[in-house]
Amino acid sequence: MSKAYALIPAAGTGTRVGTAVPKQYVEIAGRPMLYHALRSLARHPRIEQVLVVLAQGDQRFARCDWSEFGNRIEPLYCGGETRAATVFNGLLAAHDTLSADDWVLVHDAARPCLGREELDRLFGELGEDDVGGLLAVPVTDTLKRANRESRVAATEPRDNLWLAQTPQMFRYRLLMEALRVADPAVATDEARAVEGLGRKPRLVMGSTCNIKVTYAEDLALAELILRSSQPRAAGRQQGRKRQPAHGRKKVVR
Repeated sequence: MSKAYALIPAAGTGTRVGTAVPKQYVEIAGRPMLYHALRSLARHPRIEQVLVVLAQGDQRFARCDWSEFGNRIEPLYCGGETRAATVFNGLLAAHDTLSADDWVLVHDAARPCLGREELDRLFGELGEDDVGGLLAVPVTDTLKRANRESRVAATEPRDNLWLAQTPQMFRYRLLMEALRVADPAVATDEARAVEGLGRKPRLVMGSTCNIKVTYAEDLALAELILRSSQPRAAGRQQGRKRQPAHGRKKVVR
């Protein structure tokens, strides 16, 4: 049985959220956003380890307390200028750890509200899939196409349209191949890179709670979702033993 690893690209600055620190370190519900993004991944029994790909000069990660995750997380200081480059660099740095058929779940650092149920669906529906796939939700709002004057040029049909989320789950070898030849300006997510090879990723039902924090007003919504889910999460974790502290820091040059 192939293993599964998660990877979080966390080398960006997130300027649109309008904060003084990089978005992944903004506090939500008393913890950095990055903590919440990796928590569900690190606690899932199918995931061996979470690779967190950081900017080469990142000094904030080491100041945070990640001890509750033990050796389940591994920082890699090799982030690139784009998301695609950051993910590719992280995969390249982990080539001694991952096998060709291992699954890689790439998850946004700015999605702090990922639920266990969504992860279970990914593994359940993609475990034997030839391509892999991603969490997504069907479009429910009416879509308008604008002209250059910001007036409505057309109303677009929303049939069969989905909003992509993360994690996006693909085999290590396929994802490496896709990102190696992808145009970073076009491949805004891993599924798009895989599509570039002529493959068709599978859509797995996600959750509207799995929001991406992009603007300042998203922070309050994310905190509300997290606080409302804490009693259920606490119940699931009751009785688990605390893992030993993880003090390693891996630098990739």
